[in-house]
Amino acid sequence: MNPSHETIKIRQDGNVLSATFHAPPMNLIGPEVVRDLVALLHELSHPTAPRVVIFESADADFFFPHVDMTKVSEYTAEAAKGGGLGDASLGMLFRKMSQLPVVTIGKLRGRARGAGSEFLLACDMRFASRENAVLGQPEVGLGTPPGAGAIQHLTRLMGRGRALEVVLTSSDFDADLAERYGWVNRAVPDDELDELVTGIAARMSCFPWAGFRVSESGCAGGSAHPGVPCVS
Repeated sequence: MNPSHETIKIRQDGNVLSATFHAPPMNLIGPEVVRDLVALLHELSHPTAPRVVIFESADADFFFPHVDMTKVSEYTAEAAKGGGLGDASLGMLFRKMSQLPVVTIGKLRGRARGAGSEFLLACDMRFASRENAVLGQPEVGLGTPPGAGAIQHLTRLMGRGRALEVVLTSSDFDADLAERYGWVNRAVPDDELDELVTGIAARMSCFPWAGFRVSESGCAGGSAHPGVPCVS
């Protein structure tokens, strides 16, 4: 793994890689983050990549609060460099992430709104701090629908009614309600979050890799993991 990403700090322990986003002052998704994410996804596509990746933020108040609206053209240009994405958009980049032949885990502290929530939805699993996690899709309140996968993912996870509640109210959801609705796998006390996620990742990383491999006859353009429903 490349340790030189500007906005992502990489640490590997056996077959588990931790990728920590650090883009002060607020961890907005801008061109630097997208550039580093494109490079990291390319590295994680290799057969020698770690089996499990944990995504987290160095800022306990902000995971990804949204995109940097002042640099849309710049981060879109960086997304286009991903290759084979179909178009230059965050939605296609996050879709590529959801198709990686590795298990991706989002460890949430702080605010994940808009594209930040959609990034987490592209992960295979999500675990959240009960005291310090906020999820939201504020786009409708700004006059536009979510555009990077939220509608599709949330509908599959929550059902139509709850997904519409999330999207059309543009409300913030705390970790407990997000867990109840299926937005995250589990909400746990903040002081238990690191141990929980580390333990789950370590356990999975020790199993025979054949059980994780993508089936050549599996989902076309959907989930990379056998038995996991396709999300397009």
